[in-house]
Amino acid sequence: MQFDADQFRSLCAEHGLAVTHQRQVIYQALMSMHDHPNPEVVYEKVRKRIPSISLATVYKNIKTFVDSGLLREVSLHHGPARLETNLDPHHHLVCIQCKTIVDLDDGDLEPVRLKKKLPRGFSVQRYSVEVIGLCKHCST
Repeated sequence: MQFDADQFRSLCAEHGLAVTHQRQVIYQALMSMHDHPNPEVVYEKVRKRIPSISLATVYKNIKTFVDSGLLREVSLHHGPARLETNLDPHHHLVCIQCKTIVDLDDGDLEPVRLKKKLPRGFSVQRYSVEVIGLCKHCST
């Protein structure tokens, strides 16, 4: 996804976030990555533009983006937190060996339905399906 500074400012205003240079660079780095990076990978990319930035600052801003709905965390049980910039409904293919995560369009799956009643008070926010296996590279 292409980064647009005006769109970023609008998103921040929409979500009640202050626009800072650090946030803009972090968000731009995330939007330029077409995979599901972890915060350390984002940090390495951001450091090229802001050498003095700390890993803690990157983590803090990523948490702010996740809490405000600008990003999602993906597959926390597959290792370190991975980040999601694609907020459209979709699912994931996850390689159990190299931990690659690939988006799978929502329309590529039959609708997901629960067969049992949910525990009292549980409110579904969204469905997320992970298809676990070996990617082409790891299966050869």
